[in-house]
Amino acid sequence: MRFSPPVTPASDVLAVLRDRGYAVLSRAGLCELVGIPGPALDLLRPAWNDLPPDAYLRDGGRYRSRRHSCFIVEGATITPVPHRAHWQPVEYNALHGGLERWFEPIAPAVVAQPVWPQLVRGLAACCSALKGPQPWYVEAHQFRIDTPDGIGRPTPEGAHRDGVDFVAVLLAGREGIKGGETRVFEAAGPSGIRFTLTEPWSALLLDDERVIHESTPIQPVAGWGHRDTLVLTFRAKGFQGP
Repeated sequence: MRFSPPVTPASDVLAVLRDRGYAVLSRAGLCELVGIPGPALDLLRPAWNDLPPDAYLRDGGRYRSRRHSCFIVEGATITPVPHRAHWQPVEYNALHGGLERWFEPIAPAVVAQPVWPQLVRGLAACCSALKGPQPWYVEAHQFRIDTPDGIGRPTPEGAHRDGVDFVAVLLAGREGIKGGETRVFEAAGPSGIRFTLTEPWSALLLDDERVIHESTPIQPVAGWGHRDTLVLTFRAKGFQGP
């Protein structure tokens, strides 16, 4: 059974984020929020066919491929930073925390697409609208979760926070799978919600201080399938590091 996502109109996103700590956007809503036409976003999708395997999975799995790059956004200026490791403390990632993970960077051809800085700047502007204008330290992750062994785990660490201020999870696409349900819970309360993102470029925006999140495992419908996401995290006052 799939639960439909509780879609928020783009005009209400900031109010909903302030009220409950998360908001879900349809493809049209995301495009309206960041001022990008849908076909421009679709130009990014072929890049998910060129992601190296994740060599750091501590559960021994072969189901995740990814790339990772970092940027600083200050107003209308977006600056790539020298390639660096992805690092989280164990308090936020019990499975992979405390480990410097060096992933291959996002391909230059992707970052060079005009839609890339528009997307990152547009989401950073939402962060500034909520917490005041300031530099945002952005980590961008391309993920493909597939099913070589019959199951793939989008969040092997379980329900978690990322140790940042805001998280944007954008569904680039899914094919030939079941599962992959998104779950969001209050970090300091009993309430939670579950739904499944299926529309390419639908998105979940999270206030990482107020909610925890996870996605359930995927299984192939017939033979093989995958789920592609772009995860952008926004942190004030610097990147996470040892």
